Amino acid sequence: MDIRPILSTLLRHKTAAALIVLEIALSCAIICNALFLITDRIGRIDRDSGLAENELVRLQVGSLGDDIDETARARADIVALRAIPGVISATSANQIPYGGSSWNSGVRRTREQQDSSFNASTYLGDEQMLETYGLRLTSGRDFAADEYLEWEAMNRPGVNIAFPAAIVTRAFAETLYPGQNPIGKTFFVWGDNPTRIVGVVERVLRPNDSGGAGESGYSVFLPVRMSMGLYVLRTAPERRAEVMKTAVDTLNRIDVNRLINDQDLLTDMRRDYYGRDRAVAWLLTIVCAALLTITAFGIGGLVSFWVQQRTKQIGVRRALGATRGQILRYFQVENFLLATIGIALGMLGAYGLNQLLMTHYELPRLPLHYLPIGAISLWVLGQIAVFGPARRAAAVPPAIATRSV
Repeated sequence: MDIRPILSTLLRHKTAAALIVLEIALSCAIICNALFLITDRIGRIDRDSGLAENELVRLQVGSLGDDIDETARARADIVALRAIPGVISATSANQIPYGGSSWNSGVRRTREQQDSSFNASTYLGDEQMLETYGLRLTSGRDFAADEYLEWEAMNRPGVNIAFPAAIVTRAFAETLYPGQNPIGKTFFVWGDNPTRIVGVVERVLRPNDSGGAGESGYSVFLPVRMSMGLYVLRTAPERRAEVMKTAVDTLNRIDVNRLINDQDLLTDMRRDYYGRDRAVAWLLTIVCAALLTITAFGIGGLVSFWVQQRTKQIGVRRALGATRGQILRYFQVENFLLATIGIALGMLGAYGLNQLLMTHYELPRLPLHYLPIGAISLWVLGQIAVFGPARRAAAVPPAIATRSV
């Protein structure tokens, strides 16, 4: 099809053509970034924590009063919790994914290294920590009985902390010792004493995103018997509510002067943790749907207006032998040209908007494959929007059209 008549017509309707181009450009810029943000949020929500989430219960205990032997009470608590019917294992730890606060430490490969290679989420726990969390070693071994430290003893004045062993995630090991077997290698964390890697687990998510997306998989486990009141229990999925209630009653019997600050299923914690991400994803989805709808109505409305303005022109072409299909293609090609110009401008706008978001909200760079997704979407939308008015134009009889002035 010769596009010169189309270009000539568009030049005579500069304002209407410019409105369609700008509308498509704006839609393209916003939709490309919105789709990227939706995908990013969904990716966050779908992240694997590495834990047996549907089997875990968290209890966070607080104390009333200061004259309490925390170590002795923690030992009594954990013995009683492990004896509850239905409990597979239980641990006293310092943190758990989706728990809010995160313990993080800088990791160095050598003592002389001034800056940390990266920050890792630091998990401290007793002999049943790995089993309770549902973690399996991909290489190496678990901690030996004589490698465990006591939390209270570590915090005494003048103590030089030295962790004899550590279990790390695969991402941690590959970043610190790329292409090497990490078992037996050392690193430095919490001071200037080396810690030896004795085992590797696949993945454990940090409790929050304080280390940034790139460091979300860097975690290290250290052998420390904790006495801070965080207990994690593992049980069959269908018995979690029952076990949680029994555990609360058990802890209250051991010490009535305590507060049960939190009692949660880990699946509920995950749902609440990603609640904001889900809300943002749904909001952006609604924005995209509304913007596409407005764009479609805008294109359709302007094309309908053009059809009314060019009724006589259409009738003349029909009288000269143009078929309905040719009239229909005329408006479709016209819309395709406008959409292409708008999409080209929209891609530049999408890149600029992404730079703005990167600067002010620390978002990652927009991947290039989102641009053709947005372009194809708007091309298809434009053809759908123009089809109705163009079909009505093609259906006007030549005799009627030529009488319209």
